[in-house]
Amino acid sequence: MSAGAAAAFHVGEQALQERVGVRERMAAVGPVVLRDHMPDQHRELFEKLPTLLLGALDGQGQPWTTMVAGAPGFVQTPDERSMQISVEPDASDPVLAQLTPGALVGVLGLEPHTRRRNRMNGRVAAFGAREGLVVDVVQSFGNCPKYIQARAPGLRAEVTPPAPAQALGAGLDAAALALIARSDTMFIASASAAHPGSRRNEGVDVSHRGGEPGFVHAEPTAEGLVLSLPDYPGNLFFNTLGNLALHPQAGLLWVDYEDGGLLHVAARTELLWDEASRARWPGAQRVLRLHVQGGMWRANALPWRWTVAEPAPQFSAMRARAPG
Repeated sequence: MSAGAAAAFHVGEQALQERVGVRERMAAVGPVVLRDHMPDQHRELFEKLPTLLLGALDGQGQPWTTMVAGAPGFVQTPDERSMQISVEPDASDPVLAQLTPGALVGVLGLEPHTRRRNRMNGRVAAFGAREGLVVDVVQSFGNCPKYIQARAPGLRAEVTPPAPAQALGAGLDAAALALIARSDTMFIASASAAHPGSRRNEGVDVSHRGGEPGFVHAEPTAEGLVLSLPDYPGNLFFNTLGNLALHPQAGLLWVDYEDGGLLHVAARTELLWDEASRARWPGAQRVLRLHVQGGMWRANALPWRWTVAEPAPQFSAMRARAPG
């Protein structure tokens, strides 16, 4: 394995690839698909989106995820190595509150109704009310359309100003648990280290997770609230799970697609491989257990409401193959 191939993935990602027997294959794939710039088709997608997912670390090394919104065009890519987002610093947003020049930031552009998604991980060049958020590209790559529930956004007839953020304890509350129970989509931020160094394959990452409504299982335990999440077959990069192998803290996000609210959750993670743990989810290869540390609810955070989801085709296929 050449030094260039090895550098495409960090040691956490390589360890997961080794465990499932694909490390050599991914060593060849990585340098081809992981770029230090945004291809034109990625730039085209980012610039027409009405929402964008961002991830960052707080001062304690805890990842957080958020979704920001604007009229299509609020994201611009002046060139293939930079992105400018028309947002302002916001102390009530757990990600925007952390972004200062030099900070690492994960970016996910997702267009649910076409199931297109692209990732860009970078470093903040500037952030202020005048220039917005300017990010220098560190790593850019595409993702497949699997597991994305197709829905389209539209402006709400009456846009209510965002409400003050509501802090939630480790048990969350009934409204948060109800949102998780009915959701078919969540997002997860992770990082390869609490304080990543300058190596190009380290940083913060935001990823999408989809399933049938209720696919995230919540269970109160003696140790606190535990969420369980299936890990379905993917691109074998193991960006999220590789990060969590090194730094087992995650920032979770649920979007209320009817009312524009955002539920942010901080969790400690562990990965389960046994058959009994994944029996609840046909087709799952692993289960990610999330020990909730606390959270935040932000009502009316987004100006959009979305259409009813068109289910991703992968889940009907999984049910058809399930025994019994």
